[in-house]
Amino acid sequence: MTIVVQVENLRKSYGAKTAVADVSFAVERGEIFGILGRNGAGKTTTVETLAGLRRADGGSLSVLGIDPRKDPQAIRAVLGVQLQEARLPAKITVIEALELFASFYPDPADPEELIGMLGLGEHRRKQFAKLSGGLKQRLSIALALVGSPQVAVLDELTTGLDPQARRDVWDLVERVRDSGVTIILVTHFMDEAERLCDRLVVIDEGRVVAAGSPKELIRGGSDERTFRMRLPEGAADPIELIESLADVHAVSTIEDELEVTGTTHVLPAVILALAEVGVVPDEIRTMTRTLEDVFVDVTGHPVEEELAA
Repeated sequence: MTIVVQVENLRKSYGAKTAVADVSFAVERGEIFGILGRNGAGKTTTVETLAGLRRADGGSLSVLGIDPRKDPQAIRAVLGVQLQEARLPAKITVIEALELFASFYPDPADPEELIGMLGLGEHRRKQFAKLSGGLKQRLSIALALVGSPQVAVLDELTTGLDPQARRDVWDLVERVRDSGVTIILVTHFMDEAERLCDRLVVIDEGRVVAAGSPKELIRGGSDERTFRMRLPEGAADPIELIESLADVHAVSTIEDELEVTGTTHVLPAVILALAEVGVVPDEIRTMTRTLEDVFVDVTGHPVEEELAA
């Protein structure tokens, strides 16, 4: 695959505060690449330096071979940005905003085509202040694409949206990628990253603490397996038997179920041991590891703490 974005050992500070301490990653053409982390982890600063909006203190940056520190104007011709804090005048309409932004570029996309692609047709004359949160995000994506960029940065795209609006925006992001635009998606939502990203980095306190595809991170984060089972009423208490098995690391009771954690062979080991004493579980459920579990492992921060921030 062709590398279109390269970041190596990026550093950026604001006075005594270090926003980005050491960030490195590469983005391949045609993928949705995620930058995942808590608020304040350094995600937005990283993409703002890529876009030439902030100047890095150290490290190297390249977008399609262009260094944003040396040629920020050239960067704007190949990289579109939808920033988290972007705002438009309240009375500007959808079509007016797109035509205004299109006038900034030598070879812009057709505003009418973007309106059609992003489902804004019936809202083209609606003022920005009267758009719903989901429609504002659709317009933000359109504005990021109006310069016909090869790479688009989408920063915290679905913050504040209801569940249906979030899923609608996810579908749009995938359609944009399918149109040939490489996407850098900045988010702190685990489900969003797991659904959309081909590969991602997790940034914590200005450093990359994990990298890979969501599946690689989920599968590679632990050699342990967990399952829950419900036993027949009146069955003898099997906890002592289960705890004695070499493949078992922990056993706990959660409501009317037993939760068992152990090696990759823990499930067959426990079922075989129970069968030997005549106990057959009524129900067994494997507990699937998620990107949230990986996030907690590599950052040490509960996901609930981030979502409440």
